[in-house]
Amino acid sequence: MTRLSLNQITTRDWSLAEAVDGCVAAGIPAIGLWRDKVAETGLARAARLVRESGLAVSSLCRGGFLTATGPEATRAALADNLAALEEAAELGTDTLVMVVGGLPDGSRDLAGARARVADLLARLAPHAGDLGVRLAIEPLHPVFCADRAVVSTLGQALDLAEAFPADQVGVVVDSYHVWWDPRLDAQLERAGRGGRIASYQVCDWTLPLPADTLLGRGHVGDGHIDFAALTAKVTAAGYTGWVEVEIFNEQVWNTPGPRTLSLLAERHRTHVEPHLAPAAAR
Repeated sequence: MTRLSLNQITTRDWSLAEAVDGCVAAGIPAIGLWRDKVAETGLARAARLVRESGLAVSSLCRGGFLTATGPEATRAALADNLAALEEAAELGTDTLVMVVGGLPDGSRDLAGARARVADLLARLAPHAGDLGVRLAIEPLHPVFCADRAVVSTLGQALDLAEAFPADQVGVVVDSYHVWWDPRLDAQLERAGRGGRIASYQVCDWTLPLPADTLLGRGHVGDGHIDFAALTAKVTAAGYTGWVEVEIFNEQVWNTPGPRTLSLLAERHRTHVEPHLAPAAAR
């Protein structure tokens, strides 16, 4: 499990300290942190807890929400993302996951929202480069276009990222959000050529979808995604970094954390690990 990482939302009800202890006990070598859990712990203490545990920090979730309109909202979005970049640097990760934001309230201007994303990325990217943290644009499934991310495909994310140096802006390949895309193979190859894949996140697409579609993610192997094929393609694109398990699911959240970690590790060994490159994680 040398490349496995627990994305902290998978054990939502654990504190940061509990999640760190759980990873150490389960032999999981990395953790993807969430800003709210870091904030409730305190940034300095959170950084110390992770550092002293020996865990790597695979990413920080999340920055983004760049589509707000008006000078005050724009300033607030910039300030929040600059703070997130500094938090990521302090925590020792080189990856800030960016969920770019949906349509502003009452708006139907999708093109305008996407243009604002590009504009604010241009203002954030140099600072990211100075801190050694990459802005990792995460395309979300189109069902989330209105409220969470006006970037819906890996191709759209790459169109944005390629305006900047690869060490400043990359992309997230999240199985839940990209598995359906008929152009995925070509876009993974494109991402690989440019060295743009900053993170590989995994969970499964399960049915029936719940009333809150956001909570429809399942454990790897429980749904409809071909992880052998997807992982092989991500590997062929040259990705050698962490594999984060990120699950939003009430049933998973209601399961004792150690049992969740045991199952996700088993699924990683069965469905993902055999298709990874043997190279060590970053």
